[in-house]
Formats: sequence, C-alpha cells, structure tokens
Amino acid sequence: METIQIPEKLKAHFLRLYQMAICDDDFSTQELKMLYKSAEERGISSKDLDEILLNPLNSKSLVPETVEEKVESLYDLTVMVWADGVVSENEYSTLEKYVTMFGFMEENTKDIVDYFIEAVKQGKTKTDILNDLKN
Repeated sequence: METIQIPEKLKAHFLRLYQMAICDDDFSTQELKMLYKSAEERGISSKDLDEILLNPLNSKSLVPETVEEKVESLYDLTVMVWADGVVSENEYSTLEKYVTMFGFMEENTKDIVDYFIEAVKQGKTKTDILNDLKN
C-alpha cells in the first residue's frame, strides 16, 4: 500500500478544524463527521487523519498565504462551527483568532466572522464566497 505524503499546510488545516470542533467542550457527532468528510474530500484516509490528530505539529507557522487559501480555510472552519447548528461564544472567539492569525486587519475581524457565519447558514459554497469577494 502506497503512503501518501500530506503537505504540512494541509495537516495544519485539519488540526485547526479539530481545535475548532473541541473549543466549545461539545465535540458533537456532526462535527466529527464533518472532519472526516473534509479529509475524505481531500483524498486523506481516516487512518491518515487519525495520525495527523495524534501527532500534531505547530500549525501557527503554517497559515494560509493567498486570499483563496484563507477563504477556503475560514469557510471550512465556519462549516465546522455551524455543524451542530449553534455558534458558541468560544467558537466565535476562536474564529476571530483565526481571522487575525491569517493576517486580516483587526478592525475587520468581527465583520469577517459574521460574514462567514451568515454565508454558511445560507448554504453558500467556497466558490460563492470567492465570487462575492471579486465583485
């Protein structure tokens, strides 16, 4: 069986998703399913995801660089937040931290978080959001 090399940035992304899922002290089955579904969509097996989660790396140094990568990451994080249909204070605060970590201006943080939450609630896709940003 061939071993797939998973890029460090992708590992960091899954660690952030996991951190988001557990930050409200209510790691729901919906959040767990979202995590594994997201991995599967990127060609990562359940076993490989387990390995990423059991052997974490320092994800702070591996932040998305392009606007597209940042949008994709924030979208996935917001989908994780909304998986159980509730946005807790901890989840909201954690999203704010990621927006700031990704290099957005601090005065825009709340608006960005609110936008992503509303977009996910409305069922927008990553592509929809990227198109919104271009217009």
